[in-house]
Amino acid sequence: MTTLKSQLKSQLKEDLTAAIRARDELRSSTLRLTLAAVQVEEVSGKEARELSDAEVEKVIAKEAKKRREAADAFAKGGRAEQAEREKAEGEILATYLPQPLSDEELKAVVAEAVAEARAAGAEGPRAMGAVMKIVSPKVAGRADGGRVAAAVKELLAG
Repeated sequence: MTTLKSQLKSQLKEDLTAAIRARDELRSSTLRLTLAAVQVEEVSGKEARELSDAEVEKVIAKEAKKRREAADAFAKGGRAEQAEREKAEGEILATYLPQPLSDEELKAVVAEAVAEARAAGAEGPRAMGAVMKIVSPKVAGRADGGRVAAAVKELLAG
């Protein structure tokens, strides 16, 4: 096990302690579940390891996505109270993630990737995979995959 500590994980632990002291049940339960998910990720695989900030960020993003999906499911099922709680938990987790890209920023990154893919010989709608391969690492954690794919399709078609 390395001694490299994740700043983000340390921040989560500090915030959990503060939330418990403040008797903030929503924040403390959300952070507890998130830290548990981080710990599960650390012990998964062949040997236990300390996650990097980027890996912790991915776990938080996955947890935030779960909250959004659960909120939608509860809202569709007519359970507004649970939907509101899931939405609130998602908002708490969003504070630990990088700011999402605006539509303009996303289009700029995609346009650059389309130009790069075309320079490499990829043309038309078949270039989708090549462009996605270029864009994905650049927007990781800052834009939903569906939004990225839609922007790529739009620029390739137009």
